Amino acid sequence: MQDLKGLTVVSVEHAVAAPFASRKLADAGARVIKVERPEGDFARGYDSLVAGQSSYFVWLNRGKESIALDLKADEDKAVLRRIVATADILIQNLGPGVMERLGFGPDDLCAEFPALICCSISGYGRHGPRARQKAYDLLIQAECGLSAITGTPEGPARVGVSVVDITAGMTAYTAILEALIGRGVTGKGRHIEVSMYQAMAEWLNVPYLQHRYGGKTPARQGLMHPTIAPYGLFVCGDGQELLISIQNDREWAALMQIFDVPEYATAKGFATNDDRVANRPAVDALVQSLLGRQSREDTAALLDAARIAYGRLSSMQDLVEHPQSRFADTPLPGGPVAVLAPGATIASEEGAPYGPVPSLDQHGAAIRREFG
Repeated sequence: MQDLKGLTVVSVEHAVAAPFASRKLADAGARVIKVERPEGDFARGYDSLVAGQSSYFVWLNRGKESIALDLKADEDKAVLRRIVATADILIQNLGPGVMERLGFGPDDLCAEFPALICCSISGYGRHGPRARQKAYDLLIQAECGLSAITGTPEGPARVGVSVVDITAGMTAYTAILEALIGRGVTGKGRHIEVSMYQAMAEWLNVPYLQHRYGGKTPARQGLMHPTIAPYGLFVCGDGQELLISIQNDREWAALMQIFDVPEYATAKGFATNDDRVANRPAVDALVQSLLGRQSREDTAALLDAARIAYGRLSSMQDLVEHPQSRFADTPLPGGPVAVLAPGATIASEEGAPYGPVPSLDQHGAAIRREFG
């Protein structure tokens, strides 16, 4: 469905967070004009692994038009102003205060164009002592406390994808959709501010609440859950790894039943989740001994029959071959590449094909003529 067809988005963007938000709008049918610096979005150079192009850029920029503007030059500033004057949405993730210094402060633009929806994405927001601190994904992972609860007892770890950027981009996207609904009622736009720090910190409410009010700070557990047991990684008899998740005492009793050791369902130190968390080494040792008796797929069959949750520890090649993975083609000059499809689909409908990934300034001449 092209639900946003007819809307124009201008995005003064680079890297990941803002391009993710604008790409979601492009996927939904909006016209997205990507404004790049003359040398291009630096994400174009993150790698060259997808037919010579950056994997990040291919993922984040399909379906957009690219124009390269030098926003220090009056002529190019005038082009951007004419684009903004006709746009429904402006997204930007330049450094703190940069848009204001260039003469495109979002508050001023919203005053000048009352129906315009502006979305500014920054590391820490406009206010507070850290407002001008430079911010990137890994730095925010560390700063907000995510790294303190991610990793193993031996040390912290980075989440393996750009989770802060993605969170900020998705937060921006949902806020923009809310603003569009609001504009449909009031006729007025708004200026949305998305802080990468705050967007990620909001996800940390459970460990925050456990720490602040429960006096229990989650420890780094690797692939074990900090407050549920057993919930983690075990090695099956064929050397293949499997995660299992026991969510309640009924499931624990069912697990003990299928492995023919029902006495552990009510044994001291095993009967309740609180008991099992406190007695985790013994619980995990018992589960490991049970799962180690047969192959991973035989174990999975037993768990399926008992309706106990589990997951295989998959490699990237397993992801490629996973029976539930869905792919969609993104056009590139040398031919389409298959990307993993978004998680949300409309029942009984096929999504519109994705637009191509633009080369730098590919649409610049046409856009200049249109808005000249």
